Amino acid sequence: MRIAIVTDAWSPQVNGVVRTLQSVRAELERQGHEVLVISPERFYSMPCPTYPEIRLAFARTAAVGKMLADFRPNAIHLATEGPVCLAARRWCLARRFPFTTAYHTQFPDYVSARIGIDPGWIWRYITWFHWPAQAVLASTPSIAETLREHGLTKIRHWGRGVDLSTFGPDVVPDPAIRALTQGGGGPIQLYVGRVAIEKNIEAFLESDHPGTKVIVGDGPARATLEAKYPHAHFLGPKFGVDLAAAYAAADVFVFPSKTDTFGLVMIEALASGVPVAAFPVTGPVDVLKPGVGVMDEDLTAAIAAALKLDRKACADYGKTFTWEASARQFLEALAPVGLESERQAA
Repeated sequence: MRIAIVTDAWSPQVNGVVRTLQSVRAELERQGHEVLVISPERFYSMPCPTYPEIRLAFARTAAVGKMLADFRPNAIHLATEGPVCLAARRWCLARRFPFTTAYHTQFPDYVSARIGIDPGWIWRYITWFHWPAQAVLASTPSIAETLREHGLTKIRHWGRGVDLSTFGPDVVPDPAIRALTQGGGGPIQLYVGRVAIEKNIEAFLESDHPGTKVIVGDGPARATLEAKYPHAHFLGPKFGVDLAAAYAAADVFVFPSKTDTFGLVMIEALASGVPVAAFPVTGPVDVLKPGVGVMDEDLTAAIAAALKLDRKACADYGKTFTWEASARQFLEALAPVGLESERQAA
């Protein structure tokens, strides 16, 4: 099967959307499918205002359409709501090509957090963008319900997975992180993810549970937070085995975000045998269960309770999330491009 994935989020960006798409593409190709990714790197782009790590591509409909027509896909998936996918959306609609979309990011909340725009205005655009899709893929029941509340009803579940060959309970902990506990600095409280205002990291840094706070990741808020919270350890981004070793070194994983649709880092932490502390919001309420994580409006209380949980139970639960299952759900939701559509693309 030839599958075209169009996305405005791709490497070198580091976030859950990119990691999801890359992991699912790898699994699809392992199964023998041919996957074309149309991403911003193929076009001239500029840094996104207030968030330069994200590139906004100047993608013409004709250019994106030619890539799709040349590939002759059996199915087309538009992963994001940005300019590259807008061009693909226009091309598909003009030819009555079916396509699927996905709601990866609480974009209305992110924009509101960053520049103060009323989320309701952004939801109008989100609803307009996804309305023609044959299916809108959502990662959790809570997100599916949110989409339905905004009039989008063609929802399909698309879960997430963990690379169990990298993340697991037997990984050797990062010795440099464990060394931070010398002189009574434990327990290690870890955050992994973008260092940005919408991630609510200050709630974690303001919590007063004793121990050592470690932040793995980068983003536009890093310099400000690093200066404001000198007691915390900002280690920058880590990947692969280095990231796995960071998880393994932690005593508790803290997920302070209130705007994530899923929280891929939570299941990576769980697969590593690390319990999770979070707020009771979308993402954690769908991912966590008793015995592997604690949700509380008081994040300090959640951290204290999570530290008492059994690491083996966390690892056993974390390994139930696989990219094989995620890819299967993705495939089942795709809308096949029919023979008539293929003739129109020729």
